[in-house]
Amino acid sequence: MFDIFIQVPWLGLSFAFVIGLMFGSFANVVIGRLPVMLQQQWQRDCAESLGQTVAAPQVPFNLAVPRSHCPHCGHTIRWFENIPLLSFLLLRGQCSKCKAPISWRYPSIELAIGLLTLACIWVFGFTLQGWSYAVLVYALVILTAIDRDHMLLPDQITLPLIWLGMLLSIAVLPISLQSSVVGAASGYLALWCVFWLFKLATGKEGMGYGDFKLLAALGAWLGWQMLPMIILLSSVVGAVVGILMVTLGKHQQSKPMPFGPFLALAGILALFFGEVIYTTYWQWLGL
Repeated sequence: MFDIFIQVPWLGLSFAFVIGLMFGSFANVVIGRLPVMLQQQWQRDCAESLGQTVAAPQVPFNLAVPRSHCPHCGHTIRWFENIPLLSFLLLRGQCSKCKAPISWRYPSIELAIGLLTLACIWVFGFTLQGWSYAVLVYALVILTAIDRDHMLLPDQITLPLIWLGMLLSIAVLPISLQSSVVGAASGYLALWCVFWLFKLATGKEGMGYGDFKLLAALGAWLGWQMLPMIILLSSVVGAVVGILMVTLGKHQQSKPMPFGPFLALAGILALFFGEVIYTTYWQWLGL
């Protein structure tokens, strides 16, 4: 069925880009609704643990309902107003009813996932491996956006990502199951040790447990060999961005900064350029 996409590369890449745009549109739903769903669930759990009566929500709220609507006027977004990228351009970035501006985040997420899907299929082929890596980058983009907004890396995404990486390492990914399992365990333990060393030295928590699980997921997908590069890249980029934001007055020094986006970015760089970076590094050392 998909032989045509393999035989005609440009057709396969175009298909991948369109699928990526569609997943990007769904990613915007997850980014906006999953944190709210988790908060509502935590409130219900807390109320139940205190023996309080939990009022049932009058209107269901999940990834499917209610339908997407304008946050300013409540206008329900019709299907032809929700076509990835195209609708934003045709509407000129405005709500069709109240003309309030639509956030640039929506087309940015759609375009980013579309281009990353295109890159996965370009580099790894129109194969199960290529589409598996596309799923990885979908999750990393979603986690980046949620962590940036809420300082949260949901278990509902990180934990399945760990197990999926280990399962795919059996026959799909170009790493062994042993490398995947060791990568997952090493990724978690590496940041867990850093967390406790920092806490013992300063009395403060330098990162959250979600960061441990995200690095474990990257280790499961890319193997333990990529972990030193991911940790180094994320730390350097995070430090540079943090210093720049504090210097420019865009971030308070006392306010915590999410580390998940830098781990995700380092993971994407390791996915596409890891082998090249390692080869260049060893050549530079003359080894």
